[in-house]
Amino acid sequence: MSPLLTAAGQTPCITDASTLCYQVYKATGNEWLAGSTNWLLTKPLKILMIIVIAFVVRLLIKRLINRVTTLPRGSGKLPALLRPLRERAPEVLGSAVIERRRQRAQTIGSVLKSMSTFLIYGLAFILVLGELGINLGPIIASAGIIGVAIGFGAQNLVKDFLSGIFMMVEDQYGVGDVVDIGEATGTVEAVGLRITTLRDLKGTVWYVRNGEVLRVGNSSQGFAVAVVDVPLGYTTDVERATTVLGEAASAAAESDLLKDNVLEPPEMLGVESVTPEGIQLRLTVKVRPGKQWAVQRALRAQLLAALEEAGFEPPLGRLFPGAAAAIDK
Repeated sequence: MSPLLTAAGQTPCITDASTLCYQVYKATGNEWLAGSTNWLLTKPLKILMIIVIAFVVRLLIKRLINRVTTLPRGSGKLPALLRPLRERAPEVLGSAVIERRRQRAQTIGSVLKSMSTFLIYGLAFILVLGELGINLGPIIASAGIIGVAIGFGAQNLVKDFLSGIFMMVEDQYGVGDVVDIGEATGTVEAVGLRITTLRDLKGTVWYVRNGEVLRVGNSSQGFAVAVVDVPLGYTTDVERATTVLGEAASAAAESDLLKDNVLEPPEMLGVESVTPEGIQLRLTVKVRPGKQWAVQRALRAQLLAALEEAGFEPPLGRLFPGAAAAIDK
């Protein structure tokens, strides 16, 4: 005897006025249709409701993520999502900071959207299978095995994505930073979850997988140090040369050309090395990040000109241009 039938051969629900089965039987007079109400009407409605709720929830979460990851129009302020996170963007990047923040927020937002979509639709799929009366145990076990197989096969891809997420969250580097990542050195043009794009001094564009980046040297965070080595001959009066270079460096640092980039007064470190060719004096100065190379070039020109005026002899017995005339005087 069918479990849907009573001893009298009737479907039991058609005698219970509180059920939908009874209402269908009353309206149609069809006992089979009334007994199948649960499969023909109730379950499809529940499945449809699960799908609709999942779609609405995902839409609301997507809009929320867009709101907290969108850079306010006409403003360089941080998106709401990035405010609790640490930021190391150097001020000297100017307009590039906005692009850096936009890409960082957009990438993190993309990750959050993908995770929320997977979780919401995955849960909805499981609930739908439960409504259909399907045993989920074997399916979950099979999915676990497939996931492990895919993980082993695509471990490099997973490694790239995970590394990209940590780089974004920790703000190790961003658009406009000058970085050394081992295989390439240059200015970062784009940072994605899988690939970092940077352009070197020769104009070559490098695409580096995030999972292959073992170390990062960032020259655009906090401050930088401009290092200038000045070569001199063996017969040089080191003490006097040090005085001349210190005065010239201080004057150059206060000039209109360099004062905006120099953070602290130059420091003469003295003799750095003694080689078969001559003596090297070293001078350092703390500057704004990314400006060390320009400051080094400008300082080197100023220091060599000061030595030329003072009549100092360069290595290998050669004179600076015009030094002979200064010595004759």
